[in-house]
Amino acid sequence: MKTTNLSKIRRDKMLDTISEIKKKINDENILTNLSMIENELTKKKYGLIWEEHEERVDTELETQIPTFEEIKDKEILSDECTKFNFLLEGDNLHSLYLLKKTHKEKIDVIYIDPPYNTGINDFVYDDNMIGREDLFKHSKWLSFMNKRLSIAQSLLSNKGIIFISIDDNEQAQLKLLCDDIFGYNNCLGILPTIMNLKGNQDQFGFAGTHEYTLVYAKNISECSFGEFEVEEEEIEKQWSIDEIGYFKKGANLKSTGVNAPRLKRPNLYFPIYVKVNEDNTINWDINYFEKSTEIFPITNNEEMSWRWSKTKFENEKHNVIVNFDFKSSTVSFYKKQRPNLNDIPTKKPKSFFYKPEYSSGNGTNQLMKLFGNKVFNNPKPIELIKDFLRISSTKNSIILDFFAGSGTTGHAILELNKEDNGNRKFILCTNNENEICEKITYERLKMVINGHNDVKGIPANFKYYKTAYIPRVNTEKANLHNNLLINIKNLIQLENGIKIDDKQIKVYLDEKELDKFSVDKEALTECNKVYISSDILLTSEQEKTFEDNSIEVYIIPEYYFKNEILEVA
Repeated sequence: MKTTNLSKIRRDKMLDTISEIKKKINDENILTNLSMIENELTKKKYGLIWEEHEERVDTELETQIPTFEEIKDKEILSDECTKFNFLLEGDNLHSLYLLKKTHKEKIDVIYIDPPYNTGINDFVYDDNMIGREDLFKHSKWLSFMNKRLSIAQSLLSNKGIIFISIDDNEQAQLKLLCDDIFGYNNCLGILPTIMNLKGNQDQFGFAGTHEYTLVYAKNISECSFGEFEVEEEEIEKQWSIDEIGYFKKGANLKSTGVNAPRLKRPNLYFPIYVKVNEDNTINWDINYFEKSTEIFPITNNEEMSWRWSKTKFENEKHNVIVNFDFKSSTVSFYKKQRPNLNDIPTKKPKSFFYKPEYSSGNGTNQLMKLFGNKVFNNPKPIELIKDFLRISSTKNSIILDFFAGSGTTGHAILELNKEDNGNRKFILCTNNENEICEKITYERLKMVINGHNDVKGIPANFKYYKTAYIPRVNTEKANLHNNLLINIKNLIQLENGIKIDDKQIKVYLDEKELDKFSVDKEALTECNKVYISSDILLTSEQEKTFEDNSIEVYIIPEYYFKNEILEVA
């Protein structure tokens, strides 16, 4: 069988070359140096230096141009006011290659659950199942992931975040790879994620309870990271409420820091006037009032300074709590801590990720409720994905999962949209091995959208694409050009989340066809948007016609297939 190990091929070629050179040289020093080079080339490599491998899809892309084919009878339209979600069937590297054309720097959140490379029927590389005894199992997995994560990095918006589920088999290698692709400083966390609190009793040694979730930002200085809403029981224990909203005691406003003695911040050394009433309530003010006592920022008999100026104390009076300790007759001032989001108490997510709902068994049960039997091994639980999205997405985010499996990410997004009235959109990519895309991923999303048994559906729009190829060679120039332009229509739909119905939204690649449309009064009345080839130049009369009929005109991006068209131009 022909090897796909590109690193080995290059190394063997260099070794053969050195061997030939040595036959023609008698100088002992040169021969010694050449032998040292041979030794270096044959040393075991580690870390981010791995045996680079080639996939079948790599060679296919050399001779063929990837495109999408829409399967129109799988379209779901249940909400005419919103954009479309997409399911892309095929090799995810193929899909990512095309998404680079339509969604570069446009994806807000990526979640993936890639093969864990356990060596037990979970990772297929170049049509071969990778077993435990494969000497290049880690190298093949890294080659596989490197290509896909490199494109994923280019798809993330500047505020984007990626979540990657993984277990012990490749966690260490994945961390190094992600540091290289996303940048070490953009690592937001490595979360031990509890999937089986009882522990996997079949596992040798320790009973495994957890996996990991690696979280990276595209640009940590630009990304925003949300917080979880605090549960009602926790609110009652830790939060109070006043006329403004929720609060709890926060920072002590009397600075005890070594950098803030009175001499360094003299403008922040001043008295606050306090009066303790007979009913133990406290009145206070920046200005003196009758029977009040001066309180200065003194700590351990040392004159310090307040954290706030007089003006800020006055303006933030509603955010100050005054405590009086009757035993020591001391007064303390505290800032009220307010919620960060929507006036609802929130808390930072912890790096140890656990809820009973995250149990892997829940993911299996959720699918069984839909299909009536077990149709997929180890699906992720919906609540886990929803929590990732709660802290990383907005209500209008675009979310990508290019290891979509059974479609949990899409299901989670639909449910989360229902809960918070969001308008998040998803793009899911998966192959159709064992008909998973058609029979499980698609059918699951269809049931969630349309409803199933006595469960009401969640309205959404949805398109199904399959990956396809157009040969680069041995094809007439005109046919290749026309085929590419036809497939541009599918990319327009994907990039804009729309349906080109040839009534309200039209595409014209031919100037003569556009000329006919521009004088068709009935068609002009129906149309809202027109996408035209960059080769077409509108006349001033056509521009006025479209303006009078409130028709928006868009130029089809040349970058869709610009390079491919140039190859045969």
